[in-house]
Amino acid sequence: MGTLYLVATPIGNLEDITLRALRVLKEVALIAAEDTRTAHLLLAHYGISTPVTSYFEGNWRQKTGRILRQLEEGDVALVSEAGMPGLSDPGYELVRAALERGFPVTAVPGPTALVTALVLSGLPTDRFLYVGFLPRRASERRALLAELAGVRWTLVAFEAPHRLQESLADLEAVLGDRPIAVCRELTKMFEEVWRGTVSGARAHFADREPRGEFTLVIGGAPEEERWDEARVRAALEERLKAGASPAQAARQVAALSGWPRRKVYEFLIAENAEGAEKNR
Repeated sequence: MGTLYLVATPIGNLEDITLRALRVLKEVALIAAEDTRTAHLLLAHYGISTPVTSYFEGNWRQKTGRILRQLEEGDVALVSEAGMPGLSDPGYELVRAALERGFPVTAVPGPTALVTALVLSGLPTDRFLYVGFLPRRASERRALLAELAGVRWTLVAFEAPHRLQESLADLEAVLGDRPIAVCRELTKMFEEVWRGTVSGARAHFADREPRGEFTLVIGGAPEEERWDEARVRAALEERLKAGASPAQAARQVAALSGWPRRKVYEFLIAENAEGAEKNR
């Protein structure tokens, strides 16, 4: 019976690979890679000739069975396109399937954009929430951000370059003008960590075409004094427009505003009654 190794690979700089990772990649019978091109570049750089098969979002259902059969004969290493496999990729499906079949699973830790961006951000690191890639659709993205509005922990998210401006705009609209670190091309030649506010980030990247891989580190919900009624009502309307349900909106606004949730919900009921009266 073989072991499934979750092997962290460099997120940019090839020198960040660990000695243990190199040894495991040489010794296993097969490497399952999210991106075979990236994997072959890494393996060629270090003179490793282990066979490689693809395992990504588009084929994991077809490939899982094959990899499990390979585990019956020997060890297999799983690598993502970059960083730690199993984070925002289908690697967790293989981990779950291997565990269900009774195969040993172990990790070979190493680089990850998540932690690298967090410690570079200058924002609190004692508590943080990783939310993966932000949703592609604006309505879904705003709904997720509305759910996170009351979280006081630092938030970490991945984003594609062509959606950066849209996501920054939604961040400002839903969460407010919070502190943020926009991290790009971490550990690579053109690494950039921009620190400031969300509005500042929008202005900074407005006159340039965003390129590379982006990790956003966003300040948590601030400690604030109790809001006035007008601000509570405006926040409720904003979250409802973003796609939150009345219960979600009331819970989120109550957490941020200092008002009791029951009272916030009463505002919603009153507004609905006023709207119904106007439509008669």
